[in-house]
Amino acid sequence: MPDSSPVIRSRHAPQRQPLRVAVALLGALLTAGFLVLSSRAATPAPAAAPAAKLPAAKPAATRPADAKSPSAEARAAVAKRVPGVKPEDVRLSVVPGVFEVSRGAEIFYVTADARYVFAGDLYDLDQEENLSDERRRTARAALMSTVPESQMLVFSPKDPKYTVTVFTDIDCGFCRKLHNEMSKYNELGIRVRYMFYPRTGPNTESWDKANAVWCSQNRNDALTRAKRGEDVKAAKCGQTPVERDYEIGRDMAVTGTPAIVLPNGEMVQGYRAAPALLKILQAQVR
Repeated sequence: MPDSSPVIRSRHAPQRQPLRVAVALLGALLTAGFLVLSSRAATPAPAAAPAAKLPAAKPAATRPADAKSPSAEARAAVAKRVPGVKPEDVRLSVVPGVFEVSRGAEIFYVTADARYVFAGDLYDLDQEENLSDERRRTARAALMSTVPESQMLVFSPKDPKYTVTVFTDIDCGFCRKLHNEMSKYNELGIRVRYMFYPRTGPNTESWDKANAVWCSQNRNDALTRAKRGEDVKAAKCGQTPVERDYEIGRDMAVTGTPAIVLPNGEMVQGYRAAPALLKILQAQVR
């Protein structure tokens, strides 16, 4: 993936151009005397492992107070209409009569009668905040919390300042580029935790390589050799985390590798050189 892929919108350094465009468009429509609302049905996603239960979002001080939770009947009605969604994935949004639905890190909105679906981001104009993005970060962080570090491959400096989690494919060119520069990330205090995401899916060569790396006596060394193109041989060692990692990646809407998950749940799709990644991490803590 090229280095020119979009830089994420950070909560601490928001990119407000999309919001300004949305406000300008809304004003133009109102001036013309009408408002057009459009929606599209959510495309059913392939069956995936159940998503982790998400913690409640913390409302902003000026945000409208949430009403009572939707009834069990209302949750069940929405879940019945949307594939892959369970009743506990349905909650009230800040908009009256509209439910927020989470499917992994995918967030969308459904009317209370479970008839209409809104696919798109929800903005708080007063706070100039993307509420959908906030929920996606929360969802990713919750999913990450389900994986112990003992089931990751960790490359760390002596005194790390930041930690990122990277979904990696052994045969991905930019994943190899990132790994070849591991010393540069570590020198800047960035600790890298790897999870496997063979893009070609189960029962493929990349999947088998990931299993072989995990079953090796020295996993970090085996990963480095595999990313150099060396043939890593290892006896089967029973269940590995490869399938679990892959399903979590799908739940988090990983669309390519490397996919870098930041401490707050933000996800950077694609390779970032060490200095560029450091700037992103520093912006988070300002």
